[in-house]
Order: sequence, then structure tokens, then C-alpha cells
Amino acid sequence: MGRETGRGRRRVAPLGGRNRPRRPVTAPSLKRGSSASVKRGRITTPALSGPFPVGTTDLHLVDNARQDPWRPAGKRELMVTVTYPAKRGGQRTDWMTHGVAPRLDALASGPDLLDLPTGTVDWAGSLRQARTGAAADRSQDWPVVVFSHGYGGARELNATLTDDLSSRGYVVASISHTGEAAAVEFPDGRVIPSAVDQQHDPQGKLALDTRVADSRFVLDQLTRLERGANPDAEHDPLPRGLTGSLDLDRVGIYGHSYGGFTAAETMYHDRRFGAGFNIDGSMAWDIDGYGEAVRHGLDRPFMLVNGDLVDPGTGEVFHHSHLDTRLDPTWGAFWSKQHAWKRDLHFDHSTHYSFTDLQIAAPQLTSNAVTTYTKTPLYNVKAKDW
Repeated sequence: MGRETGRGRRRVAPLGGRNRPRRPVTAPSLKRGSSASVKRGRITTPALSGPFPVGTTDLHLVDNARQDPWRPAGKRELMVTVTYPAKRGGQRTDWMTHGVAPRLDALASGPDLLDLPTGTVDWAGSLRQARTGAAADRSQDWPVVVFSHGYGGARELNATLTDDLSSRGYVVASISHTGEAAAVEFPDGRVIPSAVDQQHDPQGKLALDTRVADSRFVLDQLTRLERGANPDAEHDPLPRGLTGSLDLDRVGIYGHSYGGFTAAETMYHDRRFGAGFNIDGSMAWDIDGYGEAVRHGLDRPFMLVNGDLVDPGTGEVFHHSHLDTRLDPTWGAFWSKQHAWKRDLHFDHSTHYSFTDLQIAAPQLTSNAVTTYTKTPLYNVKAKDW
């Protein structure tokens, strides 16, 4: 199942897999580095499942009260994508910027994930379902959700889910955790790459503390926005109607992988977050570094969402749940301490990256460029409660 790195923790994979084993989505028809001519494929994101059109805007936020732990000479800067229920209109936005796309392509194309020649996917030329220039729907005030990506991951590779959540009636603020994220591009053209070594990184606690502070700061800035201020560092115009449309009495937080751990820890430290869920993330920063939420539980609702791990040597299937502590003992520990409503929702045949946009991209590459497969698409898996 991969090299053991401690109690229940195994060799990690890029793009948010700090504590999850590798299970690549491979492309057998072309090997990496092949000189064969490959047509670059654009990915079609699925139609929104909710009743509301979705608008989107990016905020450049600067926390002048904090130095950046990864770049101590500067203040902490974040890029945050805000999606919201919108009126019809506007133009569909690019999936990711031209500065971020090549860096994410290099990671996503690697042997741990899609296992493709770099440049196979036209990430920058693909479009999200969300639209820029769309006025906010003011028919009601919308609950707010903060999203945190996986360790070394990217908010861009979770945009399909955040866009879809907004179509169901939520304002979603998706954070790039600068310096730890795979890459972050700022409005002035700076692209900040990851400063962490995902395979041999002893700074998990620093990353967690930084993420919690990021999440709380973003909610502070959304509160300012709701009260009429423009928190964007360049003061770029906000979408019409967005101010005054947030219901800050209903705030939640969720994340993928280390972002799920971030969600639980943020809730422990900040009572403004009333509910949360963790998508397939262990809740420790090292062998014995269990989070406060694991050790003490939460007094507000929290859900665990998880998939499978298949041992490539034996074929044995492990469920990432609170019941099977061989893979991850932190979930069982959290479950025993959780005081409020809790749910452990498992998706049979899914994998760690089934809960990201890679699940959307991989099956489409068959028709776009190369024969690609996944074991079971997320939309075919069977869900069950533990």
C-alpha cells in the first residue's frame, strides 16, 4: 500500500495528498515524455446541478497583521475565488490563469496522477460554468461556505464542486494557501510556487496553523464586504449586488485532504463556523500530531466524506472511515470525541482524487487526446453511511 511513514500514515502524492497513498489515473496509450504528436484537449466541465446561475470573482486579500511564514519578508497575501448565486448574464470564465496552468499541468500530468505527457490538457483554455460580470441574485441572503484545498494542491482543481455548490444556493469562498499551494498567481502577474516538499516536509503544523489563520482572515474580509467595504487589495469593482447578499449567521467550512483537516481545526478555534465536513483527509500533521478537533471533538455538526484504497499488491480494499483504523486512526479518534451531529459518508470504488476536478478531466481525455481510464467514475459510485 506504499511505504509506511508512521502510525496509519503512508507515502503521499502531489496536489493535496499529504496523507493519502498514490493511486494513479494512468494513460496506457502514451508514455510520459513520448514524442508522439498529441492534440491538446480542452476539458468540458459538467452542467450545474442546482437551480441558480453562478457568478464568480477573484479577490486579492492582504493580511497586514501577519507576516507570511513561507516568505517572512512580506505580509500574508491570498487569492480567493468567490462564487455566488447570480442573475443570468456575464461570460464563462477560464478554469485557471495562464500563469498557474503550466505548473498545475506539470503536477497533474505526473506519474502519481494522470500519467500523461505534459501539455496534453489545455487547462487554461478550458472553461468553468461560473461567469464573470454576473450580478448577484438578491432574492434572498445566501449562506456562506469557505473551501480549503489539499496540501500542495490548488483551488483551481476543485472549481467544479465549488461552482456547483453555489448553484444550490451558497456563496463559496475558495482559498489558495499561498506558499504551500502548488501555484498562486496575483493580479500583478507574480506567480508564487509551492515552498514545501510534500514527500519530506516536517512543517505540517506550520502549514495547518497558517491555513486556520487564512480561513479566519477570509471570513473577516467577507464580513467587511457584507458591510459595504471592498477588501480587494487593488479595489477592483465587486460584482453588482454581492454586498448585502451574504448571510453571515450561516457559515460553514469544508476542504479536501489536508483542507478537510483545516476545516475541523478552524471550527475548533472559531465559533463563527457553524458546520463543516472533511473530504478524505487525515486529521494529523505527523505521527502523533493529532489536531485539537480530534482530541476534543466539536460541538457543532461535522461530516466525514471518504473513498477506498486498494492495495496494489494484494487487491485488498481499505475503506477510509472511522471504522477501519488501519488506514487512518485519526477518524476513529475524532468519532469517539465528536459531541454534536456527525456522519461518515463513504463512496464505494472512489479514490482520493475522485473528489477533485481530476475525476471530471480523466474520462474526457479518451476522446480528446489519449486513452485514459479511471477505476470507477465518481458519478457511478454507491454511497453509504457508516
